[in-house]
Amino acid sequence: MNWKPELDELARRKAFAQQMGGPDKVRRQHESGRLTVRERIDKLVDTESFHEVGATAGSAEYDDKGELKTLTPANCVFGRGRIDGRPVVVVGDDFTVRGGSADASIPQKPLMAETMAAEFRLPIIRVIEGSGGGGSVKTIETTGAANLPGGVGGTRGFYFTMANMAVVPVVGLGLGSVAGLGAARLAASHYSVMTKTSAMFVAGPPVVARLGQKLEKQELGGWEIQTRSGAVDHAVDTEEEAFACARRFLSYLPSSVYGLPPTIVCDDDPERADESLMKAVPRNRRQVYKMRCIVETVVDKGSFFEMGQNFGRSIITGFARFDGRAVALLASDPYHYGGAWTAEACQKIVRFVDLAETFHLPVVYLQDCPGFLIGLEAEKAATIRHGVRAMTAMNQTKIPWCTVIIRNAFGVAGAANQPAGRLSLRYAWPSGYWGSLPLEGGIEAAYRADIDEATDPAAKLAEIEDRLNKLRSPFRTAEKFWVEEIIDPRKTRSLLCDFARLAEPVRAPGPVTMAIRP
Repeated sequence: MNWKPELDELARRKAFAQQMGGPDKVRRQHESGRLTVRERIDKLVDTESFHEVGATAGSAEYDDKGELKTLTPANCVFGRGRIDGRPVVVVGDDFTVRGGSADASIPQKPLMAETMAAEFRLPIIRVIEGSGGGGSVKTIETTGAANLPGGVGGTRGFYFTMANMAVVPVVGLGLGSVAGLGAARLAASHYSVMTKTSAMFVAGPPVVARLGQKLEKQELGGWEIQTRSGAVDHAVDTEEEAFACARRFLSYLPSSVYGLPPTIVCDDDPERADESLMKAVPRNRRQVYKMRCIVETVVDKGSFFEMGQNFGRSIITGFARFDGRAVALLASDPYHYGGAWTAEACQKIVRFVDLAETFHLPVVYLQDCPGFLIGLEAEKAATIRHGVRAMTAMNQTKIPWCTVIIRNAFGVAGAANQPAGRLSLRYAWPSGYWGSLPLEGGIEAAYRADIDEATDPAAKLAEIEDRLNKLRSPFRTAEKFWVEEIIDPRKTRSLLCDFARLAEPVRAPGPVTMAIRP
């Protein structure tokens, strides 16, 4: 006598689960160029590291004798795995089972995935396709009643979906048509990626058609729309690229707020001085330059990982390493509005600074900011309100901060080059150019009477401009200790590596007061 019959029954049930929605649905998934949820998880985590929870949960059919005929698994697959040897929680939607909709879901499964991540302090990766266990009108018929949103454990599920962002790294991967609750789960992440054949929306084309908007999926919620709106951080061509992005994002972060970002061995000389930095910024202030080239030059080689490139484009955000130590890097992009802070850029700054504060990442800011964007459209976008929110987010941080002023620092946004009220390090290149207002346009306003009274107004304007340019030299500012250090651009990497080393022992694990918001 032994328990082999029961183990055989367990194996049979697990075999049903492996079949997912059946051969036809799996074939349809492959024919559309998409992997199944189980294939996705296998490619995402380290080989043979996935331990599934609740594989045999689903909807069973029995014969007259009470024997199992077939088992349709729930359309949520979750469990624990490893990425680069570190434990994570992975939860994925199975689109082959009723398109991932609510009438084929068991809500306790995604809820347990979220609570497992919170309780064991593990990063969670959501592999999302369909409504992510969200609504379907068929549910009314299958349950015999209309579900009140937030009921039957829904409120608790929503709570952990958002609350985990204050505790553990959350990654969302949109790998198909993502709608409703699935879209909310994708947006409620620290880093989100979608494939370029995917789409995301609150409600899909059949629903919005009732509004008179007849749109295809890509027109309504394709990657260009969602990355430019800031709803999704990044878009890639293949699912394999999405998995690689998720793995790399997590490599810069601790497993939870109760740990610290990992330091790795670095073979890039921290004292490396690149001659190209001497010519990186043109003398002609009207001429733009490529900030990303400066970023790539000063960070550990190949370590810059950009996020949100298509949104708030006057600000560059991403992770990088200096002497093997992870930092959150902000940089102005003069190719977009001259680096001015737009309403979108300010929203991007708030979210990114919150992320850095939540997971104890020191901030490096390479600044070239001529101020807030001005004009009618900027006023309509409430740029100043978003701007003061960004400044407040910076001021509320407690993480170590270092700023390098590359060129412009003007006006209120230019003043937000470091957190107020506490120590941070600040350096300036000789190309630094700052003040309450740029001379261009400001002279005409301040010296209007002198210019109008002059015999040669153009010559008078040139004379005043030359006089003020000599006074606005960064060396004059340094004399008054209004800027702490002017540096040789070639020393930038060395000083930032030194900052990363100084910051390392003062970072403190634990939850923070101002945790990130979605």
